[in-house]
Amino acid sequence: MTELPKVVFVSNYINHHQIPVCNEWFRLLKGSFAFIQTEPMEEERLAMGWQTAEGLEYLFCAYEQPQLCKEMIEQAKLVMFGGCEDESYIEGRLKQGKPVIRNSERLYREGQWKAISPRGLRRKYLDHTRYRKAPVYLLCSGAYVPSDFHIVRAYPGKMLRWGYFPPHRTYDMDVLLGQKGYAEEKLPYFLWVGRMIELKHPEQAIEVASHLKSKGLAFHMDMIGDGSEKERVEKQIKERGLQGYVRLCGSMKPDEVRAYMEQADVFLFTSDRREGWGAVVNESMNSGCAVVAGHRIGSVPFLIKDGENGFVYRDGNVRELCHIAEELARDREKCRLIGRQAYETIHRTWNAEYAAGRLLHFATQKGFLLREDTLLSEETLPSDGVDGPCSEAPVISERGMYAYIKRKAKER
Repeated sequence: MTELPKVVFVSNYINHHQIPVCNEWFRLLKGSFAFIQTEPMEEERLAMGWQTAEGLEYLFCAYEQPQLCKEMIEQAKLVMFGGCEDESYIEGRLKQGKPVIRNSERLYREGQWKAISPRGLRRKYLDHTRYRKAPVYLLCSGAYVPSDFHIVRAYPGKMLRWGYFPPHRTYDMDVLLGQKGYAEEKLPYFLWVGRMIELKHPEQAIEVASHLKSKGLAFHMDMIGDGSEKERVEKQIKERGLQGYVRLCGSMKPDEVRAYMEQADVFLFTSDRREGWGAVVNESMNSGCAVVAGHRIGSVPFLIKDGENGFVYRDGNVRELCHIAEELARDREKCRLIGRQAYETIHRTWNAEYAAGRLLHFATQKGFLLREDTLLSEETLPSDGVDGPCSEAPVISERGMYAYIKRKAKER
């Protein structure tokens, strides 16, 4: 690299959810972009099939080239910072009043009551609140992030919708929707994907299968993933006589999971409030699935418009979840219509190409970058979406989010 990059993204490590948007920034910035990785990826993630970043021209490791990375961070016109506990990487920029755009998931996944900790509030003040008037903005990777940061009075009027942007695929939707269904009979096909751990609540998928069976409906359900709850799930399948309806598929690599999504009619996402984002929502919507998801999952209020491109049930309300699943099993045309709208949401707005362009446009509007620093033009700039990436992130309380989602559905 002959010149230091104009834009730098600093995070713990790059992953397959970030690579697409980073690739687009590298292109739009004419190569003047760097991703600085502060630590190696954990073995657990590698074992799950997460993509390594070998061969990326813009990737630099702070633990291998500390001085070069420090110079990049100090000299860049704009630094984006996320997923890294060590504030020292950007402390100098913050004190000098240089532009920083942070990227964060929730502060209080276990509960906002944790905000009462004096020690925690002191840390939040030092890292965030004291810069509330500085040129520091927050990309909110989840709909509950604004509420969390509002508690500590950080980033007033400076919080933007953001998320994760896994690889975006383009389909002929008539072909894709025409092939959905299980086996030759094209049975209604339900899919659940995730680590089988407590916060993912795989047992709720079993409740759905048991309900559909009790109604005499023909269907098939696949569950992909392993974990501490798998033995319990296996026991429930046997106890409820669901062996002919539910199949446990074990762990798979991301590309293999996408192949299942392309066949599935309905995607069940049953995680609780500890799911900061949940990129399987992006992937299943991109695959034309009708997603049914709990309202406390971080990505859900941003991506899903209830009843239009997916369905939202109150977190933990298994009866509501089962009712929606039954409706979709009975009405395949409605299921396909929802799946088509889900695909359009990702294809038109919530994808890496759109998000990268909107963020760079935001940076030029704020004067952090010059328009000539980028390849953006009035002809190529993504249209301004009122609720897409980089739009204003509303502060909605945790308690009020479900009612907010349902009210918005009625207003449409």
